[in-house]
Amino acid sequence: MDESRAREAGGGAGGDRTAGDRTAGDRTAGGGRAVDAVLCDRDGTLVADVPYNGDPGRVRPLPGVRRGLARLRAAGVRLAIVSNQSGVARGLLTACQVEEVNARVVDLLGPFDAVLWCGHGPADRCPCRKPEPGLVLAAARATGTPVARCAVVGDIGADVLAARAAGARAVLVPTAVTRPDEVAAAPCVAADFPAAVDLLLGRGSAGAATAAGGGPASRPPRSSP
Repeated sequence: MDESRAREAGGGAGGDRTAGDRTAGDRTAGGGRAVDAVLCDRDGTLVADVPYNGDPGRVRPLPGVRRGLARLRAAGVRLAIVSNQSGVARGLLTACQVEEVNARVVDLLGPFDAVLWCGHGPADRCPCRKPEPGLVLAAARATGTPVARCAVVGDIGADVLAARAAGARAVLVPTAVTRPDEVAAAPCVAADFPAAVDLLLGRGSAGAATAAGGGPASRPPRSSP
């Protein structure tokens, strides 16, 4: 998730599927590595979500993320960040602040092959703003990876929809603000970032978060962006 939860469009089409259905659809034959590049949402996926954060000092990696990224690098997987930052369009952040926060994320989590972000707001209809596919397609180009060999890891429906629109794989890692319908619609759900890495390296089973209830039983309502 990027910016505050209230600002993102998410959800989307997709029927309920069992954990077994998701596992079968999102692992490669023989349990091999599923992708060559992993494109990560930033806020709520890699680091704690601080709404419209422009302060590098408030960046806090989420548990297991640093180790998970190291595992992906060791396996030869290319990495990118794909992040909506509409705080720029809203006048709450400057582009310089976004870059400073991104630099702190890299300092704490290690190098990425590309760090891409969109500063437009929902009303701008930017093709790069998730759930549109522009950031995913740009990250695939930047990492030199066919989009079909990319996976997007994020915490809300907009991340999943952007991946699907681009033709990439998608792994949803629900948090306290992920809506139940977003969990139900996701083609692949992991309990946390390390579990998502297991899936993408062909070493885990999808649907763990769904089997565990997909996160907290109740979530606050989300207003339109």
